[in-house]
Amino acid sequence: MYGDSASINKILTELGDTWAVVGLSSNRRRAAYGVAEVLQRFGKRVVPVHPKAETVHGEQGYASLEDIPFEVDVVDVFVNSDLAGAVADEAVRIGAKGVWFQLDVIDEAAYERTRAAGLDMVMDRCPAIEIPRLG
Repeated sequence: MYGDSASINKILTELGDTWAVVGLSSNRRRAAYGVAEVLQRFGKRVVPVHPKAETVHGEQGYASLEDIPFEVDVVDVFVNSDLAGAVADEAVRIGAKGVWFQLDVIDEAAYERTRAAGLDMVMDRCPAIEIPRLG
């Protein structure tokens, strides 16, 4: 319901290649680290967003989406569901074109707000699983 094929394909192929990954740190054991690596292999620029603002996968990190000094196309969210809505709202404020909530990140109200603001959104899916399926 929150990850139809058309929305997934549009976000992965049409919205742009600059992805802010919220929750991405240098911790290799976290899912965000591996997913960001896959996104890079498929040509996406991955921008880490984490309170530590660490450089990850060769990209400068930022403490928040609003600190990023260039346009972001898609915001990929690796935070708990109770925090994800605020991140989606911030994505709308910075002018992102799409929001992607990772597996098990679900906030139906945020989904409705984000879509109502005109952004494409996928929820409870993983781009590292979906992007290889594009062929």
